[in-house]
Amino acid sequence: MDTILIIEDEQELADVLGAYLKLEGLNPVAAYDGEEGLEKFISLHPSLVLLDIMLPKMDGIEVCCRIREQSQVPIIMVSAKAQELDKVIALGSGADDYVTKPFSPMELVARVKANLRRYHSSSVGSVDTDELIVGRLKLNRTCYSASVDGKTIEFTTKEFEILSFLASSPGQVFSREQIYTNVWGYEGICDDNSVIVYIRRIREKLEAKGIDYIKTVWGAGYKLAF
Repeated sequence: MDTILIIEDEQELADVLGAYLKLEGLNPVAAYDGEEGLEKFISLHPSLVLLDIMLPKMDGIEVCCRIREQSQVPIIMVSAKAQELDKVIALGSGADDYVTKPFSPMELVARVKANLRRYHSSSVGSVDTDELIVGRLKLNRTCYSASVDGKTIEFTTKEFEILSFLASSPGQVFSREQIYTNVWGYEGICDDNSVIVYIRRIREKLEAKGIDYIKTVWGAGYKLAF
């Protein structure tokens, strides 16, 4: 049974989320401040973390960064802040997803389940190396590693998944909705801002290595080409 760590200072909300997760056969565990949340993460090794940004003792951004130093488990940020800058900061700290309060508990559960499916599938080892090579860019989808001219580029899990999705069909244009559906796994839902933020970060990292492979096709979406 997957353990879901809920780090949320509003106990009533944590209880509601816990109840919905239990109905899905998951094991929710709550922590009510950042320090307690980090301690429980270290001791419990959960499969996924639901993390509020505004927390006592240690804020969610710091908790996220500390978790990312030791683990790539999915992290879904939950926040009352809806501005794009807040989302940029949260995703930049290593979060996989960002949900703004108020939200539907059922939608959040759907996001949890989608992230768990991807996490477990990516954790399954493969005997053969699954590589993609586009121009000077090389991706190893088994190891989640990327390099340009043999020099490693550090991508977060979500950044790598987006880049890998685009690289799987070089030259093909994908809309933001197609990227969101295929990478996040949510049918009928599209968060344009998340896609824009991640594309921007991926593009910056590639350009720092001297390649400009992600192209914007105005009014249509994005493609990987060289």
